[in-house]
Amino acid sequence: MERTTCCVVGGGPAGMVLGLLLARAGVEVTVLEKHGDFLRDFRGDTVHPSTLRLLDDLGLADRFAALPQRHVHSIQLPIGRGGELFTVGEIGSLPGKYNYVAMVPQWDLLDLLADEAKREPTFQLRMNTEVTSFLMERGRVTGVRYRDRTNGSTGELRATLTVACDGRGSLARDLPELGLQEFACPMDVWWFRLPREESDPRGLVGNAGERFLTAMIDRGDYWQCAALIPKGADATCRAEGLDRFLAAFTEATPWMRQRPDRAPGPRSWDEVKLLDVRMDRLRRWHRPGLLCVGDAAHAMSPVFGIGINLAVEDAVAAARHLARPLREGTVGLADVRAVQRRRWPTTVATQGLQRIAHARVIGPLLQGRSPVAGGEPLRLAEVLTKAPWLKRAPAYFLAYGAGRERPPAESLRRSG
Repeated sequence: MERTTCCVVGGGPAGMVLGLLLARAGVEVTVLEKHGDFLRDFRGDTVHPSTLRLLDDLGLADRFAALPQRHVHSIQLPIGRGGELFTVGEIGSLPGKYNYVAMVPQWDLLDLLADEAKREPTFQLRMNTEVTSFLMERGRVTGVRYRDRTNGSTGELRATLTVACDGRGSLARDLPELGLQEFACPMDVWWFRLPREESDPRGLVGNAGERFLTAMIDRGDYWQCAALIPKGADATCRAEGLDRFLAAFTEATPWMRQRPDRAPGPRSWDEVKLLDVRMDRLRRWHRPGLLCVGDAAHAMSPVFGIGINLAVEDAVAAARHLARPLREGTVGLADVRAVQRRRWPTTVATQGLQRIAHARVIGPLLQGRSPVAGGEPLRLAEVLTKAPWLKRAPAYFLAYGAGRERPPAESLRRSG
């Protein structure tokens, strides 16, 4: 019978960070990832200052800096009359050397974390291993059942603690006692690519179009593009034709019309992928033998691109609270409860801000209405613009959340 101290389900940012921190702290940890590699397109790729400082603390700053990336220093929202952009957060004004958001392909970050974790003798990463159910004994989760996707074989892995880091499709969300609470979202997202030219803007570029918003992530030789469309309107919008969508997208992106050669758009709808946007959270993130973190505990809206960093901060908090009791064999329900108590305020506050953005900005724009009805968003933006020091408050919150999470001291030793 296979056994480990901590079974981490899911090899995303939260799972890999948790696995690395626990292994460095001397905990036997096994990460199960259902895919054979990390190469999946259109994933969260924003690495905020909180994660950048963590990588520095772990001795990985130089290796991370060598990855292809772009830096974003401000946060802009199209809430002016006519959709003009207002800067509502100046991350570049924050103190310290990590006063920017790094746009890095998520697979590069995960490869870096996996490579570093494999140096630890207590760490094991098993790819192509899909968790199919939990093992239960007397009301306690005691591990998982899994299937090897390469040969179809099955097995069981016993664990002192199982941590669900497998996103909003987590098996843990089917447990009724955890109580899933869902919030309405006004939009879905279309993802696609466009070629990029050196004369184009750099970093993260947002634009407002007719009943949709756009965000374009600079990947060096191409743009990773997101178009926000009304919730549930995928079939209707596709039926209107690809040419109409591309014309509207170009109309919303004035700088693209000024290029010598306009970027060719997707050649078919097959190149436009739909993301069904959801925002929710579990009322309880734990039960005996089980803890949920990251998107498994709280699926975030793509607004502000902060989901990956909240997941990483969850993992850091979990490692700090759980490393010693896991190592000493004393982990109990009080320890996993402490993780939710620590992370709950930041989760609720962030989702609250996203819900305001949904109701005051995104929803009206997608419905063809002005987002400045009553003038409140515009007045707020104007106040922030005229008082630069106020921009630090939202910038700091988006950079670090309600408070910075610190990893266990044993995890901070420098890599060789």
